[in-house]
Amino acid sequence: MNEVRRRGPIARVLVGIWDGVNFARRLVFNLIFLFFVLLLLILWGAGDRVAPLVGRTTLVIAPEGKLVEQYSSDAFSRALSKAMGDKEGEEVQLRDLLRGIEAAKDDKRIERVLLRVDRLRPSGYAQLREVAAALARLRAAGKQVIAYGDYFEQSQYLLAAQGSEVYLDPMGGLLLEGLAGYRQYYREGLQDKLGIDFHLFKVGEYKSAAEPFILDSASPESKQADLFWMNDVWQRYLTDVAKARKLTPQQLAAGIDTLPEGIAAAGGDLARFALQQKLVDGLKTRTEVDELLAERGVADADAEGGFRQIDLGGYLRQIDSGLGAVDERPQVAVVVAEGEITGGEQPPGRVGGESTAALLRAALDDDKVKALVLRVSSPGGEVFASEQIRREVVALKEAGKPVVVSMGNVAASGGYWISMNADRIYADPSTITGSIGIFGLFPTLPRALDKIGVHTDGVATTRFGGAFDVTRTLDPDVGQVIQNVIDKGYRDFTGKVAQARKKSVEQIDEVARGRVWTGAQAKERGLVDEFGGIDAAVADAARRAKLGKPGEYRVQYVEGAGTPFQRWFAGFAESKIGAAWLARSDVARSLLTRAAPRASDDLRFLQNAIEPGNGPRVKALAYCFCGL
Repeated sequence: MNEVRRRGPIARVLVGIWDGVNFARRLVFNLIFLFFVLLLLILWGAGDRVAPLVGRTTLVIAPEGKLVEQYSSDAFSRALSKAMGDKEGEEVQLRDLLRGIEAAKDDKRIERVLLRVDRLRPSGYAQLREVAAALARLRAAGKQVIAYGDYFEQSQYLLAAQGSEVYLDPMGGLLLEGLAGYRQYYREGLQDKLGIDFHLFKVGEYKSAAEPFILDSASPESKQADLFWMNDVWQRYLTDVAKARKLTPQQLAAGIDTLPEGIAAAGGDLARFALQQKLVDGLKTRTEVDELLAERGVADADAEGGFRQIDLGGYLRQIDSGLGAVDERPQVAVVVAEGEITGGEQPPGRVGGESTAALLRAALDDDKVKALVLRVSSPGGEVFASEQIRREVVALKEAGKPVVVSMGNVAASGGYWISMNADRIYADPSTITGSIGIFGLFPTLPRALDKIGVHTDGVATTRFGGAFDVTRTLDPDVGQVIQNVIDKGYRDFTGKVAQARKKSVEQIDEVARGRVWTGAQAKERGLVDEFGGIDAAVADAARRAKLGKPGEYRVQYVEGAGTPFQRWFAGFAESKIGAAWLARSDVARSLLTRAAPRASDDLRFLQNAIEPGNGPRVKALAYCFCGL
């Protein structure tokens, strides 16, 4: 048996000294770390106090970035971006914009609103009409709304037109030009030039999502359907703007038809042309608008612009500061389904078959949740992922929890699939929906490989072994297999819609076949139940669950929560001291680089759909390249 060797006295002393040094080092570093954590907590708490809001304040609503239903990045990344002054990828949540406007309507401390929407990037007219309606209610409550911009795009102007007064910079401009939908078509480049053949399998002559890969121009059916719904949205836009500006749609349309002559008469001055067309009330610089607000409101030399004001973010913190930590009221849960529908777990801004279904299950399992609103703003995607979400909607209803769908800008194809089983479907008249159809797209590369002298050959144990290899020519019988799968998907789609909407399959087929409709056209055809935004859907869900008046229940968004550190750091970054520290921090720059989302190209969805991955080799898609 081996004896354990004992250290000598000198070795024991050296080891003891080394252990002592290690202990002291760890102790010192831990104390330093705790000191900095304590310091950050103190600074955060000091910088995060909400100053009381005094009377005669101007609320400045100046959203910058893309208008979204749900942030596409976590609070940690957003806070870093904001602190660093990075405007790329900035987003504005529709719900925040709406609740700020709605709260200001009845807030006696808010005297007027300065509206600047020339840096807002809308993605559709349904969302804009919700915001425009909220601004109209604000004006009707007696609040003055001063809209100002350097330059208004057509979509932004729908909001600016709601102002009591609309001002434009003398060097700015505004043009109403109409709606258009143009796409690139790749057939010649892909097939003739590169030798890549795309095989399209679909049901529905109006299902045009994949046409760019097999045609050189839009099909007659595609142009017919697109112009039909686009004209509907455009006429509604003209009506909305004309009503706000006390004009007629005919006057606005005439201004567009005579655009060259009108601009020539204005000497090429777009701002002057907008004034002549009565689209704005005056031409003023930003300084002149600030002076106007200081004169009408309360002058404040220490405030930006020289008048007493609060921005939207600060106002929302004022609203939230009054909320209690615990709210035992019953809840109407809201789950947002925004973006493409793909399989598995997906981040915010995209809809995952598993991740979105998990949010719906969380609402199902939460005893406080008595009803649910599914807010859909999606062009669709994978059929199986859409079905996973639809099943959870059905499960909620079977558990006695009403489900109401609120459609945003687009709720088409797979977006309609996840909506159809709701107790009630709400949409804006300018929502883009329908597109009930299925397609599959399969590329083959033999001709492309031939061009560079690469050929595919080998053996298989059966006739269909390797049949889905994209480097081989597609066997016609395999093509028939794919078409059969697509046909079955369409039967499933129309059959489920017929059952959910209590109609015959033949009635659904008449309005399906891949055709896109506006919300108004869909309501006429029984695909939508009511007009209204998210607030109307929430009120309907609460009525169905018998929750009483609005103050007697709570609206709770069900979303994936970040880690405790991410939530703490986001709050710190939003404080004045935290933002100042991060703005000068090299560490923050490094974190921001790691957290920034990667840009994706236009073909990302189809690429993901074509890649084999898990699941069947033949993947049916319910997708619509529609929207404005």
